[in-house]
Amino acid sequence: MTTSELTLPRKSGRRRGRTGAGKQLHAGPVTYVVLTVFALVSLAPLVWTAIAASRTDRRLAETPPPLWFGGNLFKNLESAWDQAGLGTAMFNSLIVAGTITVSTVLFSTLAGFAFAKLRFRFSGLLLLLTIGTMMIPPQLAVVPLYLWMSDLGWSNQLQTVILPSLVTAFGTFFMRQYLVQALPTELIEAARVDGASSLRVVWHVVFPAARPAMAVLGLLTFVFAWNDFLWPIIALNQQNPTVQVALNSLGTGYVPDQAVIMAGALLGTLPLLVAFLLFGKQIVGGIMQGAIKG
Repeated sequence: MTTSELTLPRKSGRRRGRTGAGKQLHAGPVTYVVLTVFALVSLAPLVWTAIAASRTDRRLAETPPPLWFGGNLFKNLESAWDQAGLGTAMFNSLIVAGTITVSTVLFSTLAGFAFAKLRFRFSGLLLLLTIGTMMIPPQLAVVPLYLWMSDLGWSNQLQTVILPSLVTAFGTFFMRQYLVQALPTELIEAARVDGASSLRVVWHVVFPAARPAMAVLGLLTFVFAWNDFLWPIIALNQQNPTVQVALNSLGTGYVPDQAVIMAGALLGTLPLLVAFLLFGKQIVGGIMQGAIKG
């Protein structure tokens, strides 16, 4: 066997290493251009809201509209805060959105685990019924739901908004789909063999495995509950509003001040931006960690 024949496998091995899974991928200029365009398009509504909130109502009515910030931002923010009573509204929205988020994540995880890993009668039928409720328009439930809450004596109270959203069909289906793949059945059986009770299995096995999906569901639920307008505007009044109900009062009047409305919208969006900045990295990291484990 010659020397060239001995070195051939080494050369082919090095080639495979360069083109195989160990090769580091680098983004090209086109990728950066596309990502920059998408980022600018996504940020455009938020930037325009901030620009409009820093101008006067007369300047917003002119043509062309302003394309840069003015000097009335803090004045308009103060006006929106006082006119809409956003202090009370922010506190109410935090209670509503926080309670709905915690309960939805908890109950959806438990229900998703039951549908994914437990065997019981009519589980498939119950899952189909749960998914089927997602196809019913929420507007159809407004009248009977309002009558039900009135019979309970909860009109214009926060529990009227909280109770119908304690668990969602989407959350249950989302957690079920995740746990089917992310939670091995052997792990549950091993915990049972070690003598773990059902509560201990859920706490020490199910919750750690479902943590990435729970984080994603929690963020989506919080955003939806914070931005919900239809049911809160029907169930609550201006004396006990959430943020979206309070912002609705800024648009009343013969000539609404568009700059103040934009300032109120900016104030109502800030808590969501803060939540994403604080927990977005952990949520993305949890998703990647769960994908690698899977």
